[in-house]
Amino acid sequence: MADESWSRSGSDPADGQPRRRRSRRAVKAKKQRPFWQELPILLVIAAVIAALMVTFVGRPYVIPSQSMEPTLHGCAGCTGDRIYVQKVSYYWSDPKPGDVVVFVGPPSWNGHYRSIRSDNTAVRGVQNFFSFFGLVPPDENDLVKRVIAVGGQTVECCDDQGRVMVDGQPLVEPYVEDDYPWMPGQANASYPVGRVFGPVTVPEGNLWVMGDNRNESADSRAHIGDELQGTVPIDNVRGKAVFKIWPPGRIGLIDGTNPQEN
Repeated sequence: MADESWSRSGSDPADGQPRRRRSRRAVKAKKQRPFWQELPILLVIAAVIAALMVTFVGRPYVIPSQSMEPTLHGCAGCTGDRIYVQKVSYYWSDPKPGDVVVFVGPPSWNGHYRSIRSDNTAVRGVQNFFSFFGLVPPDENDLVKRVIAVGGQTVECCDDQGRVMVDGQPLVEPYVEDDYPWMPGQANASYPVGRVFGPVTVPEGNLWVMGDNRNESADSRAHIGDELQGTVPIDNVRGKAVFKIWPPGRIGLIDGTNPQEN
């Protein structure tokens, strides 16, 4: 009868404690772990999240040259801008005129590129590992330029005011501050010592890109003679530059004004 009485009341005859309360206390004690045991699990979770972000969402890049000034700084002796480049926009649409994009240079653009990886096999392996998580830049010729024309459009320079034209219409480009001199009514030299180039019809699936710092940018104009007529395949685009994240004094959005909307 005593055992039956205990089972009905839900109490433990050994200490008088309710059975349910003791069970909860035991589970709670079992779940608690020292922080040093949980730390490796937290690091693995953080690394997986970082890898997924870099692969599918976006990653930071460093501006290596002055070809996009004044929009992006990368001049010799100054702190190169760090920018955030997102990939999501181009899952559902293609780059459009005005977008500032990071892309891998086509083969003819890579003549001066040198690997940024160490010659030491072990160090190179570590660099490649951290690159997977976005902590080290990828070992590829990543460039940043502005989209001027897209597939099917014809781009050239210049009209009588020295402006770039797309499909016969002059562009409005407030982001351009430095360009080769333009001499109205006179013969003007072609790029790379002047403004004149084209016309070039951009193949479908490709982009015509130019730097904002026109007289310091080896962009599509410098590669008109290659098999792609200087254009860049959309498949080479790594993402859209949307935000300057460093240095603090230049943090802000990147202007993506469409120059064809005048």
